[in-house]
Amino acid sequence: MKNTLLVLSLLLSSFCLPAWADINPVEGIWTTFDDDTGKADSLVKIWIDEGELKGKIIQLIEPDEENPKCTECEGEFKDQPILGMQFIWGLSEDDGVWDDGNILDPGNGSVYSSKITVIENGSKLDVRGYIGFAFAGRSTVWSRAEQSEVIEP
Repeated sequence: MKNTLLVLSLLLSSFCLPAWADINPVEGIWTTFDDDTGKADSLVKIWIDEGELKGKIIQLIEPDEENPKCTECEGEFKDQPILGMQFIWGLSEDDGVWDDGNILDPGNGSVYSSKITVIENGSKLDVRGYIGFAFAGRSTVWSRAEQSEVIEP
């Protein structure tokens, strides 16, 4: 009897996983936080385009200047406005983890390999930037933005 209940429980939970995934997407608006102060820094829109995870900065919270540019960036990002900048690209999903893509830090102009994982039942993202090996990088946690935080353009 116990084995039957265990098998039935496992079977039923496998049907719930797709429903959980639908309410726990990586896509959406996320709040980033300043590493030094812990204060909200920006709002970022994350979306999937033909299997590729992408992200752009849609709102700066209390910026130091009115229209900051990526002065430390190189190549196509050099001196581009940070607001509206696509700074995440190329990540692909493997078993719930988005990996093998890039993330740009507009604060220092560096491009890192990136790994993004949805955590805490979809309320947060673990965003890891690294050079070479993921275990040697640095993670930050973003929170799903509340609708009231988003200022429509």
